[in-house]
Amino acid sequence: MSNEPLIRFGFFLGVFILVAVWEALAPRRERQLSRWARWPANLGIVALNTALVRLLLPTTAVAFALVGEQRGWGLLNNVDLSHWPAVVLAILALDLAIYLQHVLFHAVPVLWRLHRMHHADLDIDVTTGARFHPIEIAASMILKLAAIAALGAPVEAVLAFEILLNSTAMFNHANLRLPARLDRGLRWIVVTPDMHRVHHSIVPRETNSNFGFNAPWWDRLFGTYRAQPAAGHEAMTIGIEQFRAPGEQRLDRMLTQPFRDDTSAANRGVPT
Repeated sequence: MSNEPLIRFGFFLGVFILVAVWEALAPRRERQLSRWARWPANLGIVALNTALVRLLLPTTAVAFALVGEQRGWGLLNNVDLSHWPAVVLAILALDLAIYLQHVLFHAVPVLWRLHRMHHADLDIDVTTGARFHPIEIAASMILKLAAIAALGAPVEAVLAFEILLNSTAMFNHANLRLPARLDRGLRWIVVTPDMHRVHHSIVPRETNSNFGFNAPWWDRLFGTYRAQPAAGHEAMTIGIEQFRAPGEQRLDRMLTQPFRDDTSAANRGVPT
């Protein structure tokens, strides 16, 4: 697993380029802001988060799973289950954990203040899938490590899950158009862009739906699934009420959003 960071970066770069080209060729919605107004900060937060995670948490999820495997931590390291069924079960369990974490970050006010930076993007595209506040990333990483330890997730499962989570986050945030029949079929096995876009609606009841990233089944199972936005995908408003000034898409403003009054940007605006 010494090549794990390189493997993950390779998948990230490949999927990013593929989805960016795809959404440029077949966009679902007109952009409110240009890529130049959003992408520098959205990609800048990715670089910042990567550096901070390496600094604050010197072990990766895959390396942590290897330690747990060697020391016999968790459920799957202590039950009589063959390897590959354990891998599949671990991937599904980790995906459920991420779904529940996502619900939690919407339900708890202090956590929502961190998570809302993700929702404050005025457009939704491939870069939105990696736009998370550094404190949220650190908290998420700690929760993920705890889930890996408790579950006893095999190394292969954790590597596959990390690749899947990054790849599907870019895909389901993409501003791309799928044929309606294809979308209806795909959303039974994976979260599609149209399914997840509902989650980025400014309408609260739509924001609090479609929490899944990889598997779409958790939303259906727990009653948080919403098929379409009320206004339709082209007319729906993306974002949240608090931070709608274009200047809020700057990296410095994004980083301070959790610590500012809920209505400050909406009431007075922010210079671009």
